[in-house]
Amino acid sequence: MDTGNSKKTVPVSIFAFAGIASILIFLWLLLTGCGESSTPFPTPTNLPSFLPTISPTISPIIPTDTPVPTLAILFTATPICVNGLTFINDVTIPDLSIVAAGSSLDKQWLVQNSGSCNWDSLYRLRLVGGDALGASPEQALYPDRAGMQANLRIVFTAPLVQGEYFSEWQAFDGQGIPFGGTFFIKIIVQ
Repeated sequence: MDTGNSKKTVPVSIFAFAGIASILIFLWLLLTGCGESSTPFPTPTNLPSFLPTISPTISPIIPTDTPVPTLAILFTATPICVNGLTFINDVTIPDLSIVAAGSSLDKQWLVQNSGSCNWDSLYRLRLVGGDALGASPEQALYPDRAGMQANLRIVFTAPLVQGEYFSEWQAFDGQGIPFGGTFFIKIIVQ
């Protein structure tokens, strides 16, 4: 039962109190012209009576561990594939085959795309050692899907001078990075 004699207090957060106090200080400075005044700066004891008071039994809530909002940016990265090439077998012209000088040599190697990347039109074969034997030092790599086997083919021309010749090749991805083992042709010209 309310007898009318009890003093009602409204709890106010420290932030609301600070906001009201800031407005009052601004108005006070505006009215005094920012000059020296004999009126003392308002303190909590001489604030106007229309401001709510904080009850001594209720303490203001001052956040100590306020969570800071964070912005989570999720990237959906495309899985990075891994290039791989494994030599399986010589399909034509076994190593140290004797060939006629100036003859055309259709060399084929059976390889496996042992990586997880599919070989596309940007993939290349490049000469990495020995003699080009009349072939362009860069060739298109046969397009192939990951895990599949392919026949790689380069047409060479046997030199006119007798001797032993060697031509070593390697696969390169679209960024020019070599991968997989090397494979070669090794012939004896007579």
